[in-house]
Amino acid sequence: MTTLTDRPSTALLVVDVQNGVMAHVHNRDNVVANISSVVERARAASVPVVWVQHNDAEVLRGTSKWEMVPELQISDDEPVIHKSYNDAFEETTLESELAARAVGSLVIAGAQTEWCIRATLHGAIARGYDALLVSDAHTTNDMPPAMPATSIIELTNTYWQWHSAPGRSAGTVTSAEVQFVD
Repeated sequence: MTTLTDRPSTALLVVDVQNGVMAHVHNRDNVVANISSVVERARAASVPVVWVQHNDAEVLRGTSKWEMVPELQISDDEPVIHKSYNDAFEETTLESELAARAVGSLVIAGAQTEWCIRATLHGAIARGYDALLVSDAHTTNDMPPAMPATSIIELTNTYWQWHSAPGRSAGTVTSAEVQFVD
């Protein structure tokens, strides 16, 4: 129900699943496995998979921290969006890549929940996309002293489940429930 006319397609957006970002996150191996299963289902359904790769002072382009985790392999025909801001749309080619594929709905997974995942979810909705968060395929670190990663993840899942905007849909789904249908 996207507000982007003539964009009936869906894409999977995998955000910042890089060595440096994922080094100490909550439930890393399970989250990566869940992302991998959603990627494989997207590919099997010929749904575009778009990868997002962050670059900043802590995760420098070209270093091992910047590389995607080894469990996830990017296919040659899948675009990689390079970003320097939390929102994957800000000063990137994401919008043009999605427009070229007639994408108006996004399924989003990756890291880090309170930074790049939230910013990209809100950026998508603000730009007219439907945005579905895969509730068990995003993660983050604890935020000392008082906020464990599990609380950040649960809060994000709860508020995104109930998020709404005129003419756009939001929500959450588990990795096992993700269905890509044309």
